[in-house]
Amino acid sequence: MKFEKENSAGYLVNHTARLFAAGLQERITPLGITIGQFPILLELWIKDGVTQRELLEKLALEQATLANTLNRMERDGLIVRKKHPADARSQQIWLTEKGQAPRDSAYQAASDQNEHSLAPLSDEEREQFLGLMRRIINAAHSG
Repeated sequence: MKFEKENSAGYLVNHTARLFAAGLQERITPLGITIGQFPILLELWIKDGVTQRELLEKLALEQATLANTLNRMERDGLIVRKKHPADARSQQIWLTEKGQAPRDSAYQAASDQNEHSLAPLSDEEREQFLGLMRRIINAAHSG
């Protein structure tokens, strides 16, 4: 069997993701955000005050990776951790003003990156592309 990366869904998805990430990183660096922090911030902008366990359930990250990123975010003043009122063993993660501030600009940066990356596709092709990716993701989660 001959393997051709140009015909490998895994290779193409990974390469596309790296290109999206590089473009997004370029757009969010001026906001003081790294690509590793972005998914965490997205979750906290939706629901603040979650636990590390809740973030792990939402994000496909290793425990150690999340812990290290949260430590850096706390060091950089983007988040604070406070004892959970109902569970002394866990802490809630809260955004600071500095962590809340870039939200709208970061959303715009992500929108701009998506628009730039999907520019070669028609509106119909974009809908089809996103729909197909969602189906693949849903299938991967269910089986």
